[in-house]
Amino acid sequence: MEIAVVAFDGISPFHLSVPCLVFGENRRDLGIPDFKVSVCAAEDGPLRTSAGFEIFTSNRLEALHGADIVIVPSWHGDGTPAPPSLLDALRSAHQRGARIVGLCLGAFVLAEAALLDGKAATTHWNWAQALADRFPQVRVDRDVLYVDEGDVLTSAGVAAGLDCCLHLLRQLCGVEAASRVARRLVIAPHRQGGQAQFIEQPLPASHADDRLGKVLSWAARHLDQPHSIDSLAQRASMSRRSFTRHFRQATGTTVLQWLLNQRLAHAQRMLETGSRPIEFIAQEAGFGSALSLRQHFRAAFNISPSLYRKQFRCETE
Repeated sequence: MEIAVVAFDGISPFHLSVPCLVFGENRRDLGIPDFKVSVCAAEDGPLRTSAGFEIFTSNRLEALHGADIVIVPSWHGDGTPAPPSLLDALRSAHQRGARIVGLCLGAFVLAEAALLDGKAATTHWNWAQALADRFPQVRVDRDVLYVDEGDVLTSAGVAAGLDCCLHLLRQLCGVEAASRVARRLVIAPHRQGGQAQFIEQPLPASHADDRLGKVLSWAARHLDQPHSIDSLAQRASMSRRSFTRHFRQATGTTVLQWLLNQRLAHAQRMLETGSRPIEFIAQEAGFGSALSLRQHFRAAFNISPSLYRKQFRCETE
């Protein structure tokens, strides 16, 4: 699979590294196939970076012609318009079926190319209002980590860009493969796109945070058991109010949504790696019944568990 990453004069090297870290490294030791990643640019010559050094790529926008995925990892923060050649190349790639990804301020380039018209999108919270004002035809969600509209994806800031790229990797190679890459990068293995961008953490790590972490690790290993806010708070030796407050500060989401995300990810892993019946997977993942698993799975991924298993195996064989 070919992935084109668009660089530009003045780019932050950290933003540029995000898709390259997820897709550009040789990870055959983790059982992950190689991706052909090409960094390209609309400009000639060396590109200055915001860190004060220059980078050089011999690839121009022709690299987009055969790419399966095109990633714009950032853009200028001063509202500089994208060159027409880049906008045309993005539209052409989109029209022939490539998935287009705008990480952080890269969402502005996708919006300028009219690829986000009528769609939901996000960007860094500090520029979300500017995106909404400049492109009123885009439904801007300033609170989420990333938005997957199928043919186009957008994300918030740098860490959310990693989440978005891992989300793509999960779709291409499976949950376990993405988790192995996340562990290699020492980052959270699975953060849903709908999770809040800004995670409030006004205090340093405390004894309560340590207790919370141990309880969440335990709950993730016992998803087949019923869990409630009260039962988890009791296990953490915390009041319900204190537990929910610390939980929100640490994860940016609710207890029930976190549990659902964990159960869905566990169900995905079981569907990808085995042939157990749906009823068994539903029990192991904590959904209680096959009907409940099917309902939650379809709501989250727009596909049934059975079709997901069949589709994933077809794509990876």
